[in-house]
Amino acid sequence: MALANINKFKLFMGLARNYSSAPLVNVQVSNKTGISVLTLERPPVNSLNLELLSELKQSLIDLEKNRSRGVILTSAFKTFSSGLDIKEMYKPDLHRCKQFWTTLQDVWISLYGSSFPTVAVINGAAPAGGCLLSMCCEYRVMVPNSIIGLNETQLGIVAPQWFADTMCNIIGSRKTELALTEGKLFTTDEALNVGLIDEIVQTKEEGLEKANGFVGKFARISPTARSLSKKIVRGETLKKMVQTRDADLELFIRTISQESVQKYLGMYFEALKKKQTS
Repeated sequence: MALANINKFKLFMGLARNYSSAPLVNVQVSNKTGISVLTLERPPVNSLNLELLSELKQSLIDLEKNRSRGVILTSAFKTFSSGLDIKEMYKPDLHRCKQFWTTLQDVWISLYGSSFPTVAVINGAAPAGGCLLSMCCEYRVMVPNSIIGLNETQLGIVAPQWFADTMCNIIGSRKTELALTEGKLFTTDEALNVGLIDEIVQTKEEGLEKANGFVGKFARISPTARSLSKKIVRGETLKKMVQTRDADLELFIRTISQESVQKYLGMYFEALKKKQTS
């Protein structure tokens, strides 16, 4: 697949931005198909912090403005995304924490409500926020021997309503209830069986090929008709979230401010540090 460097693309489209450090989201656009590949590149495991989410949000806005033919979301590492960065929620600075959560909301709105076709190439573990990003996409392919799911209850917190609604729209209310209350992390095979993913691929490269094939199916379909059809299915979920986003932010801040939640997050944070040093 011939790919153009995103910096050249942005200059051509008038979208060049200055970065103070290396980009956390690499965007490449195929010269041949116009399909964009968004690769998460925050080492080591794409923990979703404010900076990564901000870049992802802006990338999606840029592509939406310029009527992208389609977007493939994947990772530069063997983990798709480890989920929300615990550092953003453990002993947080509340001003930054509010920015963090509203940016996550914005990313969900942009990706879940995008006018262009979207595919997640899940080339590694995708718990919690990683699962959310992948579920926003219209099609999901995943490599073997990995995990995916909303495991928030294992951390002593509750997945927000819009997380649950996103999963429910894919696998149904009963399976979602069981998954959320258990904090279930599905294996690749289990995820395929419940419908959380659409295909199993052996490699990331095969996944990208499948993803391009999925987006390519819409080449002869009116982009407007396709987008409006997507909004018919997703519109009520989007509307519900937008209308309640302020209340959702307040609930998030109240939740992470609870002593019991901070205790669970602290225990998880310490476990992660021990794992990294072992």
